[in-house]
Amino acid sequence: MKKRFTLLFLLVVMFTTAGVAVANDACVDCHSKTSPGMVKDWQVSKHADMGVGCASCHGKAHSSAEDYKKAQLPDEKVCAGCHEEQFTSFSHGKHNFGWTSLNAIPATHFAPDELIEGGRGCGGCHNMGIKTDEQKADQLAKGYRYQNNSCDECHTRHAFSLKEAQNPKACQQCHMGYDHPQWEMWSSSKHGARYFIQKEGGLPEGAAAPTCQTCHLPDGTHENRTAWGFLGVRLPLPEDPQEAADRVTILKALGVLNPETGEPTAILDAVKAVDMARLDQVSWQKERDKMLKTCNQCHSAAYAKEQLDMGDAILGKADRLMAEAINTVAELYKDGIIKKPEGYPFNYPFLLTFMHTNGAAWNEKLDELSFIDQVLVRMYMKHRMRAYQAFFHVNPDYAYWYGWNMMTEDLGEIKALAKTLRSEHKK
Repeated sequence: MKKRFTLLFLLVVMFTTAGVAVANDACVDCHSKTSPGMVKDWQVSKHADMGVGCASCHGKAHSSAEDYKKAQLPDEKVCAGCHEEQFTSFSHGKHNFGWTSLNAIPATHFAPDELIEGGRGCGGCHNMGIKTDEQKADQLAKGYRYQNNSCDECHTRHAFSLKEAQNPKACQQCHMGYDHPQWEMWSSSKHGARYFIQKEGGLPEGAAAPTCQTCHLPDGTHENRTAWGFLGVRLPLPEDPQEAADRVTILKALGVLNPETGEPTAILDAVKAVDMARLDQVSWQKERDKMLKTCNQCHSAAYAKEQLDMGDAILGKADRLMAEAINTVAELYKDGIIKKPEGYPFNYPFLLTFMHTNGAAWNEKLDELSFIDQVLVRMYMKHRMRAYQAFFHVNPDYAYWYGWNMMTEDLGEIKALAKTLRSEHKK
């Protein structure tokens, strides 16, 4: 493998340096005026040092301001020509499913195009992974040609710096905010504090100061995956009857199980396709064992297991609150007090709307989304995420005040709203 990779790389370099030097000069002369930042980044990159020029990634068809649309916008497959090992690793990790998972979620198709294809919302981070020709054509038809997938989500073009991708701030751009505040959790945890203190000279080099990459991308792997997945659900069901019932309730509200029959739906196939959840004990245990091995670099195996087991336990308790809230709203649907919004798969709460504003005038499909539904989605997407993810990121404040405490407030609000709705319905 290494010999084949080395030969391939040498051939690429020979090809590019043999006929591209002049073209690079022309590219640099022009783009030094039109986009100087790109040129400066390339000039300080390893690509420039090794003779990998503009045409290597962008082709030779574009040569003037008039034909700029002929420039090839490289995706991960182009990077794979030289970085085969990293590409193969990436293709097995969850980042490869970024764009696919975004489009598998119903809420994506309620949002304005500028937030998705334009990259100023969910699409700005989920623009990862290999797109189909149909997806690319759809983007081009809408005029969003610059939202092409490539490795520059972490290695920003055109410097493509390894040090940048290894810095936790490279992860901050996406892993922060409403439904996945991992940056906030890590940076204000003991792990994050030690990292920043070390950078300021308060800890010697070599002292333990774990970053995002230490735990999730160890030894330079690009195959990132977690035991619980993004949705925080897994199969098989737990042995405890109450926990099992609560997880079934959540799976129904995710549309993964039919709330009437309990049978799997087409959404389960989508969850499988994008590797969004661990759906058997073997795949879950594999990721858990990998994390335990990482934790064991600093902590004893017994301590690491105890901490991760505590995260599992709090998730079960959070799901007790979540299931009670879902059942409260589901009864309102069942009794005809809440009308099923257009686009909902069942006459039942649907958490994958990911929507939080009432009466969205720009989208008629959401006009009938009740306020109690919005509180339920907020409880799942915002506060439940904090309650259990904060345990795995060792952040006491997020675990309690931003997670568990807010879930109890949400449940109280949902019960009060349900009581009011029933009273008004009787009148």
